Amino acid sequence: FSNMRWTFIYCALLGVLFSQSFAVIFKFSNFVCESYNKPWFLFHECRLKAVSREKVVLNLNGSILHSVNNLHVAVKMFKRESGFKPWLIESKIDACRFMRRNYNPVAKIVFSMFKDFSTINHTCPYVGPQIVKGFYLRPELLLLPFPSGEYMLSLRWLFNQKLQFDTNVSFLFVEDIKNL
Repeated sequence: FSNMRWTFIYCALLGVLFSQSFAVIFKFSNFVCESYNKPWFLFHECRLKAVSREKVVLNLNGSILHSVNNLHVAVKMFKRESGFKPWLIESKIDACRFMRRNYNPVAKIVFSMFKDFSTINHTCPYVGPQIVKGFYLRPELLLLPFPSGEYMLSLRWLFNQKLQFDTNVSFLFVEDIKNL
């Protein structure tokens, strides 16, 4: 038992040392919202605000004008390489089902990053104001290794299988491996 305890303490200390030994830049660089069906969804605010050199916050305020019980999100990740190119992640998520039970690992990572800043935290039906306020990226919540670069996360929101709006967010992720 004592040997196991020392192994745990040793691993914890190594984790703390290595997590503090490299710098990570993880911040938003662009945010674009577009509604294709204004009688169903309106954007009131869609912007980024630089709080400091290292921190940019995202604010989104939109209204769903009619009750939605069938909500899907098409998620696609792009990496900038002479323009944005498709990169690894592409998925279509049943948002109503996901909010009942976190079944999709991609959605789970994305949702865990913004759920503390959002009113989008309940099951269907969705209606009225949908707000994300003061959301900033935290590298400790990124559960997967990421190569350094600029990325865009494209979210296409469908109500009853019809495209209603897009939210495209670009972000920069740079890991300083020189200091490892």
